[in-house]
Amino acid sequence: MTSDTIIATGRRKTATAQVRLNPNGDGTIEVNNRGFDNYFPGDVLRGKVLRPLILADRARQTSVSVKIKGGGITAQAEALAHGITRALLILDESLRTVLKKEGLITRDSRMKERKKYGQKGARKRFQFSKR
Repeated sequence: MTSDTIIATGRRKTATAQVRLNPNGDGTIEVNNRGFDNYFPGDVLRGKVLRPLILADRARQTSVSVKIKGGGITAQAEALAHGITRALLILDESLRTVLKKEGLITRDSRMKERKKYGQKGARKRFQFSKR
C-alpha cells in the first residue's frame, strides 16, 4: 500500500466493502482478489459500481481494490459504490455536489426487519383459529 492510497468503507444491508482507491492507477477494479467483470456478472450491477467513478470523471485514472463481506450480490455492489463515493470525497471534496445530487453519499439504511417471537416472521402471524 502506497502513501497516496485512500481507504474508505461502504455499507448496504449486511454487506460491507473495504475500498482502497489509488488515484494514480490504471482504471482496474479488483474485488476479493478476483476481476471486476468476473465478480459482478451483470451489466446493471457493474453500472451501479462504476457510477461514482464516471460522475467524478475518474474511471480511467484510478485503481480500486476491494474486500467485500456479507449480504447478497446486489447489496455488495451498492456497498462498493458507497465505499468508492466516500473514497472520492476524501480525494476531492469538490465532488460532493455532483455525488450528493445523484444520492450516492447517503448510506441506504434499509435493513431486514427481525422475526418476532410468537409469529411466523417479522409481520406474518400464525393462522388464527376461533374454535
